[in-house]
Amino acid sequence: MSRPLTPLALTVLRMLCDGPMHPYEMQQRIRDHAYDQAVKITHGALYHSVERLAGAGLIEPLETSREGRRPERTVYAVTTAGRDAAHIRLAELLARPTEEFPLYGTALAFINLLPETEVARQLRHRAVALEALLAGHQTAHDALLKTGLERYKLIDQEWLINRVRAELDFTRSLADDLDTGRLTWKDDDATRPANMTGSIS
Repeated sequence: MSRPLTPLALTVLRMLCDGPMHPYEMQQRIRDHAYDQAVKITHGALYHSVERLAGAGLIEPLETSREGRRPERTVYAVTTAGRDAAHIRLAELLARPTEEFPLYGTALAFINLLPETEVARQLRHRAVALEALLAGHQTAHDALLKTGLERYKLIDQEWLINRVRAELDFTRSLADDLDTGRLTWKDDDATRPANMTGSIS
């Protein structure tokens, strides 16, 4: 596989490092361990990733079986090359920050297209949504801990919770600064086009 392993491909290899299994079982385990909160996973994309990994020799089929009228299920195992590729890719992801472009950053870059009052109102809406998101992630994390799952298996959720909490704190602070007038873009009033001075709902 010439291109770097995708997050989904790395997920498949991680599953198979625990032992051979078929894609349906991988899906179940991904949900059980909440890996779908760290990696975007769809049914079709998972099977496509399995096929690509098999074609690259990073995993291999062991057996194919059928139960009743259910579709055939192929059990896969990770190869030595696949295990090595997973180790290398994981080390890269841990050591090297990658430049990402979240949509919130895009919105903040162009924030002065809207009036301050409108931005503050939308940020308050975002804060409410982030509060709910944070509560949901925290509840899921705590529930998994109560099942006896070791902490190292939940570190990605710890990171997610802290990231959402940091975004919530920043968003609240930004809204407060706009409401109190500590943050304005009045210096833009003279050059702002007329059609950008109205409220956008």
